[in-house]
Amino acid sequence: MRGYYPRKPNLPAEFPDLISKMARHKAFDREAVLDKAMDTFWRKGYEGTSVRDLVENMGINRGSLYDTFGDKHTLFLAAIAHYEDTIVKHALACLETPHADKQAIIDHFYGLIDRAIVDVEKRGCFVTNSAVELCARDREAATRIEHNLKRIERAYGNALKRSQDKGELRSDCDIRATARFLICTLQGLRVMTKVNCDRSVLEDIAKVALAVLQ
Repeated sequence: MRGYYPRKPNLPAEFPDLISKMARHKAFDREAVLDKAMDTFWRKGYEGTSVRDLVENMGINRGSLYDTFGDKHTLFLAAIAHYEDTIVKHALACLETPHADKQAIIDHFYGLIDRAIVDVEKRGCFVTNSAVELCARDREAATRIEHNLKRIERAYGNALKRSQDKGELRSDCDIRATARFLICTLQGLRVMTKVNCDRSVLEDIAKVALAVLQ
């Protein structure tokens, strides 16, 4: 009696690729690995970070990285957005409340100095570092970073306006110009923290800048 041989199923041409992706798929927490990617770019810079660095530090394979985040540049933009949604959001918490005034701005400056003192790696600010490295030649990165800085400008502007309404600032104070001046000084202060973390030096800078609020 002849043996029975079942017919092979008529599989779609892309089926082997699907099997390959399923085989290499590894469940992971997207936010957790994105946090690790952010940390890697923050420490090493965009150009200094290789895909190998990302794979090793994120704890996922290349296939998962590309399938989930796209290429290195797309992942970097996602890391900048993640920084805004986590680190910046936390740092601006006191400024984005309905009652924030000029004291919240003062607290923000000195809070930055406190964090810089304990930053033994001198990483500085991820946004500031990326602006210096990339903005002159990377339009997408510049747009993402500009969005971040405008958020801070809005928070500063709202706090200044409340202080002005309460009579704590001169009625002729240019709110928008003052907010922009303070943000510019803040970015310079963040660069300085990578060079010199002496508290007295940083507080001298903050004291002179914040004098515009008197």
